[in-house]
Amino acid sequence: MSDREHALPSSVLAPLDARLADLVALYEDLHRHPELAFQETRTAAEAARRLTAYGYDVTTGIGGTGVTAVLRNGPGPVVLLRADMDALPVTENSGVPYASTVPGRMHACGHDVHVTCLLGAADLLAAGRAHWSGTLVVLFQPAEEAGNGARAMLDDGLYSQGLVPTPDVVLGQHVAPFGAGLIAYCPGACMAAADTLEITFHGTGGHGSRPETTVDPILMAAAFVQRVQSVVAREIAAKEQAVVTVGSFHAGDGANVIPDRAVVRLSVRSFDQNVRTAVLAAVDRIARAEAAASGAPREPETRELESFPPTVNDTAVLAEVNASFTGLFGEQRVFAYEPATGSEDVGLLASAAGAPLYYWWLGGWDPDEFRTALAAGRLAQDIPSNHAPQFVPLARPTLEMGVQALTAAALNRLDGA
Repeated sequence: MSDREHALPSSVLAPLDARLADLVALYEDLHRHPELAFQETRTAAEAARRLTAYGYDVTTGIGGTGVTAVLRNGPGPVVLLRADMDALPVTENSGVPYASTVPGRMHACGHDVHVTCLLGAADLLAAGRAHWSGTLVVLFQPAEEAGNGARAMLDDGLYSQGLVPTPDVVLGQHVAPFGAGLIAYCPGACMAAADTLEITFHGTGGHGSRPETTVDPILMAAAFVQRVQSVVAREIAAKEQAVVTVGSFHAGDGANVIPDRAVVRLSVRSFDQNVRTAVLAAVDRIARAEAAASGAPREPETRELESFPPTVNDTAVLAEVNASFTGLFGEQRVFAYEPATGSEDVGLLASAAGAPLYYWWLGGWDPDEFRTALAAGRLAQDIPSNHAPQFVPLARPTLEMGVQALTAAALNRLDGA
């Protein structure tokens, strides 16, 4: 990368220091007012208000509560920057003064960080438009946690009806529980495919004192829950990766009543399509076999609640953007990381456009606490992970680096003015 290319991000980033107090206030405000999937009306309105003030062409209500903003600035590539907006049904236990004011809801995955950083980058890129040429699209997505927010925006005509120009590249970041001031990356498949299934086992109900007159769906479903764990342990090669987790089991209401059905919900994670197909087939086979072994009156019913593919980073774009990151932050702050078994739907925005994707991780935890836990081998015990009720990323330097990273990545893909 040339000296001129290194200088461009610095020129555009120059106003950031003066904007940081406002960004911290925005982050704390978003954290106080979390909104669940497809309910992000307050967050969306604030994003639209700011983007309009920055000079973007703003469209709201895409896929429910999604917001897009387009800034056309001469000939050149179309670059899409994405942030998700939704919170989680988690009761906060962080102790921060700006903790959630909404009972049972919390930004436990850092989407408040994502929104704040993207608005900060959108502001800087608009103010610094003399330094680049092309079209910038910023997208604020609903319902990432539900797994269907990106799909809802696409189905609502995001590209097909020209609500935004089809991007040449999709870029984004996710805050993570490692030291603030660091960026981690993973070439290729960086996050797993996710399939969420609901399986209903059918039995014959009756009195708890006379189980011989029933077909017990609780016993049937319990046997399934135990045996389905053998799929990863005994049917998937050790060199492959897959996760099967049963997270919900509902049956009956009374201690002395055997119900006529039991409902199980489970999550399957995988990185390879062949592994994914094999695991899903095994789950279905085991469910049917346990029902048959129990003498069920009919086969279990399986309903797909959500499904999206692995998040796959384009290696060429990753390498080129990382050159900007290392030029801006230094090589010691940008490091490779292994694939995560968590899942994301950002890849749908890229695949629907036929565009490459680069999605990186942004450190958000107190650097000293992270280093201490790492040295003691206690990261899992001492550093809360995403979705934990204590997971509240540090405002600074997380926000600075998040804004800088998005801005530098966009400039790397846009043409120089």
